[in-house]
Amino acid sequence: MSKKTVKTDKKKRSSFIFRIFRGQVISSDFFARHWLPTLIFIIVIMVYITTKFTYRTNIEKIEALQKQLEIVQNESSRERSQFMSRIRETSMQQMVDSLHLNLRVQPQPPYVLKRQ
Repeated sequence: MSKKTVKTDKKKRSSFIFRIFRGQVISSDFFARHWLPTLIFIIVIMVYITTKFTYRTNIEKIEALQKQLEIVQNESSRERSQFMSRIRETSMQQMVDSLHLNLRVQPQPPYVLKRQ
């Protein structure tokens, strides 16, 4: 390529870029003639953005609820185990009482005697 064609290519590119920034590429007549497709395009873009935002918000809510569910399940299993241990103790106490063995649960732990 010669020097002339390189300079004219740069001039065309730069002038096209400047025309885009100045708003001279698409005139107001274009929007007047094609207002319906332009409006539909803008609405589609806005619906897409709204849908994406709603999707991400719901994903965050789901993750938070899953963490909360895990915490509640762990707490539930802990409470269930405590409840089951209490039920076993009371059922055993009732069985011992029904057999009249005179056994009771000690309120205090046994004493350890030291040898001297």
